[in-house]
Amino acid sequence: MRFRAVAFAAAVFSLCAPQFVFGQAWPNKPIRVIVPFPPGNTTDIMTRLAAPIVSERIGQQLVVDNRPGASGMLGTDMIAKAAPDGYTIGTGQGGPLTTLPHTSRTIPYDPLKDFAPIALSTTNYLGIVASPTAPFKTLPEMITYAKANPGKLTVGTNGEGGFPHLAFEHLRMMGKFTFAHIPYKGSAQISTDLIGGQVMAGIDGISGITPHIRSGRITLLAITNKTRVAPWLDTPTANETVPGYDSGGWFGYVAPAGTPPAIVKRLNEELNRAMRQPDVQEKLAAAGLIVMNESPEYFAEAIKSDYAKYGKLVKDIGYKPQ
Repeated sequence: MRFRAVAFAAAVFSLCAPQFVFGQAWPNKPIRVIVPFPPGNTTDIMTRLAAPIVSERIGQQLVVDNRPGASGMLGTDMIAKAAPDGYTIGTGQGGPLTTLPHTSRTIPYDPLKDFAPIALSTTNYLGIVASPTAPFKTLPEMITYAKANPGKLTVGTNGEGGFPHLAFEHLRMMGKFTFAHIPYKGSAQISTDLIGGQVMAGIDGISGITPHIRSGRITLLAITNKTRVAPWLDTPTANETVPGYDSGGWFGYVAPAGTPPAIVKRLNEELNRAMRQPDVQEKLAAAGLIVMNESPEYFAEAIKSDYAKYGKLVKDIGYKPQ
């Protein structure tokens, strides 16, 4: 009996020991968080709010490393090709993971195979805006104008084949109207040309255009979220005009495929905890973000679902990869 008790204890220890050793071993150095966009981008703001909180909890610093380029593909590829040891993670968003794989001919990674989803942290919505000189002041008026003047509605986005472009193409298809797409290299120029009257309408992330909306220099026609949200409760959603329309984005964190599940789970817990802090939620809400607290499995399904959704949309609109 004594032998059996000793053997049983040894067996239990052998099962628990790897977890104990692992728990002591990670993390024992700083963790790099690759943000595939410039400082000030939505994912950068989100990460810099969460990083100090997570760092304090795990005892190692999260170091934000901005690696912009190729509409986010450059930094996203760096995440995919990093060692899967828990010391390099990065932000993941719909553009590089679900739309660009269908609109770019030179995607260097597989969004469904090369990443271990960690957490879907926030969702956002786009704002459909108009120039003060545009011949419409509401979304129904814009669509009426577009139908009466085929091809004359000019709409600015932050790039050919990007998420805002596809979101507006989706609205066009459901609303049965036409428009002339005016692609820009970034969001700032869209607002400048809207204010100056060089383009009639635009669609962009709400945070970047909020100052111009508040100042009255451009007009917010609608948001692309399924339901109205604070602080825009007086602004209609696009699906109030085009029933069934919904085009929101999301932001989260991913690691290279093969990262140990225990590390992914711990990072999920700590990132979710950081996002739940009241001051963090308040600042993210001001940037037009809605905090989420979802599992790695939930995030994996969101990536898979939107990958299929935008693949179909790209085919339906006849877009040719660039």
